[in-house]
Amino acid sequence: MTSVTLAPYTSDQRDALCALAVGPEQERFSSQPRLLLNSSQDGVDVHLIYVDATLVGMFRIDRDFSREHPQVPSGACGLRSMIVDQRHQGRGIGTAMIRALPAYMAQRYPQATQIYLTVNLRNPGARRSYLNGGFTDTGEHYMGGDAGPQHILRMGL
Repeated sequence: MTSVTLAPYTSDQRDALCALAVGPEQERFSSQPRLLLNSSQDGVDVHLIYVDATLVGMFRIDRDFSREHPQVPSGACGLRSMIVDQRHQGRGIGTAMIRALPAYMAQRYPQATQIYLTVNLRNPGARRSYLNGGFTDTGEHYMGGDAGPQHILRMGL
């Protein structure tokens, strides 16, 4: 299995992160890293995914996910915009990242006991990676997604 390292984003990594891209068919679900960096939100932190010393992806942690998702318990964190560069997909990086997430969250967000995410109903590959990594489907749907209804998944930390 692929081994990944997770790290917080710092501004000196901006150019490398902006060079990553998802394919056009995935943009509706996640957007491009450069666009996500330009649309920062309060309470949402950017983190990086490395394989060896190579930057291969990113994700964001929303420290107050329930503000937009009322069905999520107050104080739960949210995983947003998990992206693996199109040149590195299909190698198990997404699943490895999800499996590494609980230990990373314990270091960076020790107050978090659960993490939630939403994944579009039309994105079964991403859903499968999240479930294989340890998330469980709540059976609920979030109807406010820009690209349509989304599954709500959760993981205990």
